[in-house]
Amino acid sequence: MSTYDLVIIGTGPGGYVCAIRASQLGLKVAVVEKRATHGGTCANVGCIPSKALLHASELYAEANHGFAAMGINVKPELDLAKMLAFKDEGVAGNVAGVAFLLKKNKVDVFHGAGRIPAPGTVEVALAKGGKEMLSTKAVVIATGSDVARLPGIEIDEMQVVSSTGALTLSTVPGKLLVVGAGVIGLELGSVWRRLGSDVTVVEYLDRILPGMDGEVAKQFQRLLEKQGFKFRLGQKVTGLTKDASGCNVTIEPAAGGAGEQMFADVVLVAIGRVPYTEGLGLAEIGVKLDARKRVEVDGHFATSVPGIFAIGDVIAGPMLAHKAEDEGLALAEMLAGQAGHVNYGVIPGVVYTAPEVATVGKTEEELKAAGQAYTVGKFPFAGNGRAKVNRMSDGFVKVLADAKTDRVLGVHIVGPQAGELIAEAAILMEFGGSAEDLARTCHAHPTLAEAVKEAALAVAKRAIHM
Repeated sequence: MSTYDLVIIGTGPGGYVCAIRASQLGLKVAVVEKRATHGGTCANVGCIPSKALLHASELYAEANHGFAAMGINVKPELDLAKMLAFKDEGVAGNVAGVAFLLKKNKVDVFHGAGRIPAPGTVEVALAKGGKEMLSTKAVVIATGSDVARLPGIEIDEMQVVSSTGALTLSTVPGKLLVVGAGVIGLELGSVWRRLGSDVTVVEYLDRILPGMDGEVAKQFQRLLEKQGFKFRLGQKVTGLTKDASGCNVTIEPAAGGAGEQMFADVVLVAIGRVPYTEGLGLAEIGVKLDARKRVEVDGHFATSVPGIFAIGDVIAGPMLAHKAEDEGLALAEMLAGQAGHVNYGVIPGVVYTAPEVATVGKTEEELKAAGQAYTVGKFPFAGNGRAKVNRMSDGFVKVLADAKTDRVLGVHIVGPQAGELIAEAAILMEFGGSAEDLARTCHAHPTLAEAVKEAALAVAKRAIHM
């Protein structure tokens, strides 16, 4: 039996980062991964491949609809097989990079399904056959999440697909029905809309992007509708039949009422994700789960069983790769006797569509519900020189600040490169900065980031270019 200081089950963003940091700090570390490649859902069938297709499809759409206005006359031709190969090449490079980093940091790798038969022991059913028993001082559950499924509707990854199948469609669907108006559904819907699909989104709630700032979500919905999206909000899918011609989907009002039929060549089920804990033996050893089947942990990521810890999608909090990474770093440092920490109030979220949506901190709805007095500063990209000249003037920046202290409580952006711009707000908030701090910081001109400065100026009603 091999002996370790730490064994991590799962090498997604949380698991592999935790392994590398723990090894840097002098711990003897092993990881267990059921896939043939590392990187988890994110690198293999999530963040990385979807961003490759979002990038490629955005360029294709721009060539089709935007280049002529800039004096570039082209007629692009879609080679979907090559675009998918481009995506796969990017995935291969990323997963190979994770494997290299694990090897460089002297982390032992076991490919197979991990199980915890008892505290201090991990049993690995090796992919190559046989079993390996690992003895360890600590175990980290970093097994991530799986797609949530609609009851009674089978995902075959051909006609009815999850996010995984939506990344590998061999032809552009004539009609794509997306179930769920969250981040994943809107991103993948955007890919296929740009490539030619007629996209309809069905959402149980009366709004898109649940949990994000309401004003941002409303404007973003209008922008998507301008791009050709159709939305059926306050609706639910109650049935689906399929044949060689496609899928017949029954939808009904969420509040109840008469149903109607909709046809789609492909249906994408994107109603969220659920923590993955199957086969780990958690119930047998007494690891407690909450009502949503997430592993319960304390402020140090410890479960109800001493020596067993959990991070990432499998515990409470936003299911985001960077949240898992921060938890992996913090836990590794704690296990090595240092003071790890995650600031859950400053975790950005991004929708990688065009335009992008990015958010960090509190929304207006959350501040109102908490009875927090706040001030608002907003600035449209239509007033930003760089955005205007680059024909990227849709959207705006919103800064929310404490009415008494001026401390920034939240920043929300819908517009070009919002995912990059939000980092400025996150850094400011990490250091407890004020809207005036942001407003008085010199920003290069002409840049999109000037819109963030102007929104901060607008908190005190002194924006210049509006």
